[in-house]
Amino acid sequence: MNSEIPSPQSKARIFAVLPPPWPEDLTPLIQGTVTAWGQKLVVLDDDPTGTQTVHGVPVLTGWDAAALQAEFENHLPCFYILTNSRSLSGHEARRMNLEIAAALKAASKLTQKDFVLVSRSDSTLRGHYPLETDALAEILEGIDATIIIPYFEAGGRYTINNIHYVAEGDDLIPAAQTAFARDAVFGYRNSNLCDWVEEKTGGRVRSVDVQSIDLPSLRQAAPHHEPTRRITVKLLSLPKGCVCVVNACHHRDIEFFALGSLMAERAGARFIYRTAAQFVAARLGIKPTALWHPPKEPSAKKSGGLTVVGSYVPKTTQQLEPVLADSCLVKIELHVGCLLQNEGNDEIAHAASVINQAIENGQDAVIYTSRQLVTASSTQDHLTIGQKISSALVEIVRKLESRPRYLIAKGGITSSDLATKALGVKRSMVLGQILPGVPIWELGFETKFPGIPYVVFPGNVGGPNALREAIQCFKI
Repeated sequence: MNSEIPSPQSKARIFAVLPPPWPEDLTPLIQGTVTAWGQKLVVLDDDPTGTQTVHGVPVLTGWDAAALQAEFENHLPCFYILTNSRSLSGHEARRMNLEIAAALKAASKLTQKDFVLVSRSDSTLRGHYPLETDALAEILEGIDATIIIPYFEAGGRYTINNIHYVAEGDDLIPAAQTAFARDAVFGYRNSNLCDWVEEKTGGRVRSVDVQSIDLPSLRQAAPHHEPTRRITVKLLSLPKGCVCVVNACHHRDIEFFALGSLMAERAGARFIYRTAAQFVAARLGIKPTALWHPPKEPSAKKSGGLTVVGSYVPKTTQQLEPVLADSCLVKIELHVGCLLQNEGNDEIAHAASVINQAIENGQDAVIYTSRQLVTASSTQDHLTIGQKISSALVEIVRKLESRPRYLIAKGGITSSDLATKALGVKRSMVLGQILPGVPIWELGFETKFPGIPYVVFPGNVGGPNALREAIQCFKI
């Protein structure tokens, strides 16, 4: 394992010494390849925020045979399955991934449509790795390599010389030196992704055995007008069953790799991708689109909207401050201590009553959990605390009788649980992004409030005013 501890870097200085990104737009080539091949890209999303770079793509919250068959048979090149596995224990997450992989394998055989699998997880390296990719490979068999790509532009997540960075202002901070690495459940010590793989696999995969695709390879064309040929050859020559990390700090890097990996797949290679959100858009050739804005509505009386803040990460707390300073919003604090001591029934009933009245009166409301972080002595107990808090928010939304004009859910677990357990989402369409890195869904006909805009707001994305800006988008 590499013992050298990376230090923070000036973003401008480190970018200045890199070779320039590939100058040409590769998305037409990617789109043409995806269309000609007809293979489905299936994204297992460990919380709903992974749709933050795509649009016009469906999201399923279940994996029954009929639903999967319908997705394999339609004309769309991709679909997501929301697993929310980051909120589960390791045992539960493994069981879920085995079950989904078996269901996908059966649907693929039934429809005679092959698929490529992306295990989408957090751009700051939190999640059930390698447990999830191991479970998927166990069912799918014949997997040549696991490819790890945590790059995510909108969140300021870059990988350079195999070190994963998180942008903070003008600086790049090695990921292991950020608050994300101190996560009570998914913490880690290494910013170098090769060392991180060794750490997370408990030494089963040694750092020196981890393969990598470096930035010069992603920014230099191969001869004979085949720009990504070197990447394709490198992928086809990977040792069987290895782990390969991909460096990237520009969207063209990831597009260049995506085209090379498509060519390797067409030549017979089989990969499982463990990636952040950016790779999915690159792999499909989806170009960024304008930010989503709500359509103009008639001037009749409008209902209020609702924002639910469950995320406890420091960035969310920072973003909540300007929201609470807005005198036009109805604000309700949910005290976590009461919920954990089974004294929350009255709080839940009171919060639901206040929110219902606000929505009926055309006032926008925000409900947020108290900001003092409550921790536990074990990983399972910490997960249980999160589940109790999320259950309270679910119960409040279940009690809503008035249809909100919109619903913003802040935090990955919060947004997943509200979608599946409170609103009854089975299939939604990703409309786009309301802010960079913040996806918005249109809820399906089967839900509690069909057709309303549902904003899936990641806990760790956006500047200090981002949450208030999202609410302002819906202002009457």
